[in-house]
Amino acid sequence: MTGDETQMLFSPIRTEYAVERVSLNKFSALFGLMLRILDVAVIVAMGVAAYWLRFRTIEMPVEFRQAVARGVLFTLLSMGSFSMYRSWRGVSVFNEAFKLFAVWAVVFLLGVLYVALLKVQGVTSRLWWGYWFVGTVMASGAGRIVCRQAASWVRQRGLDVRTAVVIGSNADAAHIVRTLERQRWAGIEVRGWFSTADGLQPALAGVPHLGNLAALAAYVESQHIGQVWIALPVSEQIAIDRILVSLDHSTADIKFVPDLFGIQLLNHSVEQMAGLPVINLRASPLNGEARMVKGLEDRVLAALILVLISPLLALIALGVKLSSPGPVLFKQKRHGLDGKTIKVWKFRSMRLHAEHAGQVTQATRRDPRITAFGGFLRRTSLDELPQFINVLQGKMSIVGPRPHAVEHNHLYKSIVQNYMQRHRVKPGITGWAQVNGLRGETDTVDKMSARVEYDLHYMQNWSLMLDLRIIAMTVAKGFIGKAAY
Repeated sequence: MTGDETQMLFSPIRTEYAVERVSLNKFSALFGLMLRILDVAVIVAMGVAAYWLRFRTIEMPVEFRQAVARGVLFTLLSMGSFSMYRSWRGVSVFNEAFKLFAVWAVVFLLGVLYVALLKVQGVTSRLWWGYWFVGTVMASGAGRIVCRQAASWVRQRGLDVRTAVVIGSNADAAHIVRTLERQRWAGIEVRGWFSTADGLQPALAGVPHLGNLAALAAYVESQHIGQVWIALPVSEQIAIDRILVSLDHSTADIKFVPDLFGIQLLNHSVEQMAGLPVINLRASPLNGEARMVKGLEDRVLAALILVLISPLLALIALGVKLSSPGPVLFKQKRHGLDGKTIKVWKFRSMRLHAEHAGQVTQATRRDPRITAFGGFLRRTSLDELPQFINVLQGKMSIVGPRPHAVEHNHLYKSIVQNYMQRHRVKPGITGWAQVNGLRGETDTVDKMSARVEYDLHYMQNWSLMLDLRIIAMTVAKGFIGKAAY
């Protein structure tokens, strides 16, 4: 079938329908405008509210009003520069929240630097700046949640929808169709699929077959298709090249989904290295800004927590000393970042005993080696508190995969898939596995496998908000567990 014949095949009614959908896509521009108005309104309103909280009046002096005006300017510049007004279609709430917090931090840092460097008089109230920042972050976040819900509501009713076609009918193509159909909030409607050859190919359930590649360009143009999803094996280079050439004059987004669904990925991404396009299948989840943010989080919180719990540390040290002869603290070798050996600090909970070389016996229920006071420390995880010192040393994080004994790593790395991938980040005092009930003895391979799955999930989905959530869950329910002894 020629391109002209294909053009005639699709009726004017369908073309009008597509044009109507294109006009409805103006909702995206409307939401972008709403966000700009929201950010300006929030930073002004929170500036006034912060002034009232600090000084109990809303009659702001001119220098404070000027600071708020600069905040508006810095907001529009920073939010635009960090693409905060682009469509968040398909972006997770946690990623959006982390990025929003970071951009607001930049905005207020610019405001503070302006005042400090130019020695602006009168705008030096630290409480006002603090109230303003916290209020702005919270109000802006709440506003964006409302906008997200509104966008989701609109898209589920067929408005602000991006049209798409899929090329291929393999398992990956079926996965794409099912995912986009299930997550209607993303606002992507799959119109159908194209085959790469004239021969028989298995049908793609749920969407119609629109023809082969000869019909692709004409259909995309006539129906104003916004996205073309290529679900082909990497080996089909000739077909992929043909698709790209045929869509040279199209403004549709072209998305290539390589056949990687069956592979365990970790922080997968696309980048250029030495001018070469590279797909990262496994890479460290914490690089660049993320590593800096997590390092700052660890050290600030660890220092604060150590100051707050110092009386408790002294009491526990006294209890350990009185419970049995021996040192208060002991150090155990564990694997840290990149598999390097570190020494982890703990309060001693066992009587002094000797282990066979190369062997570490896990504690079990009613283990005779554990003292009465040590049992209490282990059940409540108070024996782990000295590890905040490890955090200050930079060897551990507050949140991360729990470190296992070196001997256990040697055992499990050969029988649990992806076991050593846990060491791509620093080990933690608490972790996603622990707050989900996987604490204590791992006496079966299934238990260790489940712990590894939770650890990999944490690494793949890391964000500052996730760390804070895990810390809050640990405080709420994570200190005491039935499996900890």
